[in-house]
Amino acid sequence: MRLPLSLSGLALCAMAFAAQAQPLPGDAVQPVSTGTLRNLCSTPTTDPNAAIAVGFCRGFMIGVGQYHAGISGPGGARPIFCLPNPTPTLETVQADFVAWAAGNPQYAVEKAVDGLMRFAAAAYPCPTPPPAPPAARRPANR
Repeated sequence: MRLPLSLSGLALCAMAFAAQAQPLPGDAVQPVSTGTLRNLCSTPTTDPNAAIAVGFCRGFMIGVGQYHAGISGPGGARPIFCLPNPTPTLETVQADFVAWAAGNPQYAVEKAVDGLMRFAAAAYPCPTPPPAPPAARRPANR
């Protein structure tokens, strides 16, 4: 089942989560780790902060996915992952990421964006591009 997600709803969830996680003055802001993202994405529905945690999880995934699509479009960088057709639901990707992260604890301390891209590359590999045709040989000048 696909849940309708509005940008304003995701923004509100992310702002609410960020408001709860504000560092104290003088504290260094740390990037979100893969392990933290896994924990947020696997927050049980019985948790009072589930909507905020899952909203952050899904918003993060959508943002990373849209950025990847933007830089790997025509004329851009080679894509790291390629979603199948039909595209999996956000809920499926979320559950698959949680399972992947639990099975790959060695990446828990990496930045969440790096772990998410490792997961996506493993879960949705791109087809191997066909080999380039051989260059035309020019006769050697003697």
